[in-house]
Amino acid sequence: MFPGRMPLSPPGPAGPDPELELAFIERPIRRSLKTAEEIDQLTVDEDLNDIERAIYLLSVGQEVQKACIISNLPTLVRQNPAETFRRVVPKVREVLTGAAPEIQLAAATSLLTILQDDIILIHTHTFSILKTVLLHMNHRDPVVSGAWLETLLLAIDALPKDTIRQEVLNPLLYQSQLSQSVQGRLTSCRILGKVACKFDSLMVKTELVPLARSLCQDPESEVRVCMCRQMEIIARAVGVDDTRTEVLPELAELAGDEESSVRVAAFDSIINLMEMLDSEDRLNVLVPMVMAVCDGSSQVDEAVMLSLSFQFGKLCSGLAGFLSDEQKCVLLQKFRVLCVSGLPTEGNPADGTKSALIRSNCCYNLPAMVVFVESIHFLSDLYLPFSSLCSDPEVSVRQSAASSFHQVVKLLGSNVYLVHKELLSLLQDEALEVLDALSNQLDETLEVVLSRGENLTLDNKLSELLSALLSAEQKVGSSLRWRLHEKLLQRYRCLARLLPGQLLHQSFCPRIFIILTTNKVLPVQKEAARTFCTFLRYNRKQEQRQEMMERLFRDLAQGHSYWNRLRFLDVCEVAAEVFSRKYFSKHLVIPALELVHDPVANVRYKLCQLLPQLRSSLRLPADKLLLQKLDLCVQKFLCEEKDKDVVATIRKTVLELDKLDLTEPFHKRHDWDFLDQKKEKEEMLLLEMEHLERQQNDGIRIPNNHTERKRRDNKTSLSITKSMSMSSSTSASSSSKEMRRSKLSRSRSLSSQPPTSKPVHSEKSQKVKDLGSSSGLGKSSTMSTKDDSVRAAHFTLTTQSTSSMPVLIRSNTTSLLDRASILDQKDHRIRTLDHRTSNMDHRNNMMEYRTSNLDQRDFRTSIL
Repeated sequence: MFPGRMPLSPPGPAGPDPELELAFIERPIRRSLKTAEEIDQLTVDEDLNDIERAIYLLSVGQEVQKACIISNLPTLVRQNPAETFRRVVPKVREVLTGAAPEIQLAAATSLLTILQDDIILIHTHTFSILKTVLLHMNHRDPVVSGAWLETLLLAIDALPKDTIRQEVLNPLLYQSQLSQSVQGRLTSCRILGKVACKFDSLMVKTELVPLARSLCQDPESEVRVCMCRQMEIIARAVGVDDTRTEVLPELAELAGDEESSVRVAAFDSIINLMEMLDSEDRLNVLVPMVMAVCDGSSQVDEAVMLSLSFQFGKLCSGLAGFLSDEQKCVLLQKFRVLCVSGLPTEGNPADGTKSALIRSNCCYNLPAMVVFVESIHFLSDLYLPFSSLCSDPEVSVRQSAASSFHQVVKLLGSNVYLVHKELLSLLQDEALEVLDALSNQLDETLEVVLSRGENLTLDNKLSELLSALLSAEQKVGSSLRWRLHEKLLQRYRCLARLLPGQLLHQSFCPRIFIILTTNKVLPVQKEAARTFCTFLRYNRKQEQRQEMMERLFRDLAQGHSYWNRLRFLDVCEVAAEVFSRKYFSKHLVIPALELVHDPVANVRYKLCQLLPQLRSSLRLPADKLLLQKLDLCVQKFLCEEKDKDVVATIRKTVLELDKLDLTEPFHKRHDWDFLDQKKEKEEMLLLEMEHLERQQNDGIRIPNNHTERKRRDNKTSLSITKSMSMSSSTSASSSSKEMRRSKLSRSRSLSSQPPTSKPVHSEKSQKVKDLGSSSGLGKSSTMSTKDDSVRAAHFTLTTQSTSSMPVLIRSNTTSLLDRASILDQKDHRIRTLDHRTSNMDHRNNMMEYRTSNLDQRDFRTSIL
């Protein structure tokens, strides 16, 4: 086919070598990965069932096939347990003799699954399984023997007590003898600690504790260390009383062992059993041992110091009531030494990783040490080591300090300003791992720092903190750690409740807009949108809210890039969760629906997906116009859309829209409806707070002459009231009624600037007037006049200052209140009648709406 070689052009400076190309072309190509003989060996008759196939492969199969059959052994037991244990398990036991480590590990895992999952009756086949486990537990390969040991330890929880006593404890007595290997005695220690929790305290005390004592005196330090670790489990099994007499003396003796590893193990076990020790044992055993370790004159190895640094907080908390002042000072001084352990000094370089681990353990124990010294002594006793740990040269130490920072801040309380410098240093740390550890609980830290912020305004500390927060966000935003960026933005949401809205509007909101418009990571953008909506919700300045919404519409909803318009729809999706339905439908539904005319299909596709959420925010009959616009949007999609993906999406969306019921009765509402009511109440409260703040600001600007004029008016009304009360003794009953009416009218004039709740009362009285006039009652005008007068008098009684109180409640107060209660009852009846009338109107509107919906559905069906 090829008469000669193809001519090759000379390669360029970076071209391929022609000799290599020719060699690749001339190399023979292997058509199959397996030879015919190998394929014949791997071929199995298809007529064999699962049991026969497993036996065949375990007999003549390759290693990989045997391992596969053993791994699939639990499945065979579930399908046919009797045949599997009668024919397959004995074959597995034969294969395990001298098998490779991979097959041994697969068998250990499979047998453990069979014992733990209750696949079989334990008393039926336990003996055969345990016999296999115990037979291979002393394998020459330490990895294989360790796997079989772990299988036995985990299987003990599923075995009955009689089986453990017969099959496990009897070999245990033999393996714990000194004539056995070290590996066998270590196995005995592990099994002894595991079976101790399966039996009662008497059996453990009489049979297991003597065996544990003999292993604690083993000549091999490795065996003594292993038994020390298990003595804690044995102590909890025998109880508090026997621990003091049987276990504690043995551990105290091992705490003075010649090997440092044994001393560390005994030290850790005693500290872990501290809650089981009474005051006498703590004072006579534990305190002297701790003082001996903390004594500066004695040479203690680094392993003991590492264990002490990890247990230091627990020691100080458990022994606080048993230490003298001098002993507390010794412990505190030792903690200071541990905090700077291994740091480079003049002429001494830094130590290894163990010293850094000691300092990291000190960071872990910082909250317990603050409790030990009390927060009022933090500055004198703990501030210097705390500051040293926060500025440690090792990143791991600073990371541990950042993880414990929020607990320290909570314990300091009003003294939180002492750690302001350390908070700034951790926020501005060069390593992002430190900022990651700090941001895990940053919201709790900021809540304590800013709620106790009476000292933050001094020395410009608040501006420093805000600058550090912004710089930290910018540093993370410029890196590739987008998950950290997302978490940091999530933590910043708490600032909406802790800082004034104006401060957030000036410092954080511009940065949030930059993230929304420039960041390309979708989770970060959604978190920035949620943070923006939170800042908007808690901002109590109407001008600032308006500015934020205008910028949102200008930069995102009407942006030149389709990417920004997609981000606006993401903001709408988040805002539906943050705001109430009323606020969302009022401000964001119409701008979102206007994107139906967007020229980019991706934006219209996103809008189609958002339509059910937009419609669920509407409630009839208040949002009837918005619902009509939404229906027009859907009709435009159905009639004019050309993109096939958008058409398919809008058809699915129409089916979802038809399932929504916007007129659910109260008893069928879901949990999110009540949550929406709660959000709406919170928003109304925020508006009232804004109104009150504005009234207070306007009240400060009132000139003094207005105040004097109001005071003269009050004096004039007071003198008139006194003259009226003097003449009331000689007047008739009719003149008395007229005097009361004049007093009530004057009380209304005194309350010339009512609070925000006054318009509500006026609206109610106006509603009563309208209803009375429409009903045609003869006494409607008189009743409404009395109602207005009594409401004004009652409002004045509760809101006026103490100087005018005697004038308003001087005469006939009880009768006025009684009459007010009677008129309130009449007002309640009238409101009930008005409510019934409105319900009838509402039902008529619902009938009209359902008729229109049926027409629209017919229209959509014809289009589809």
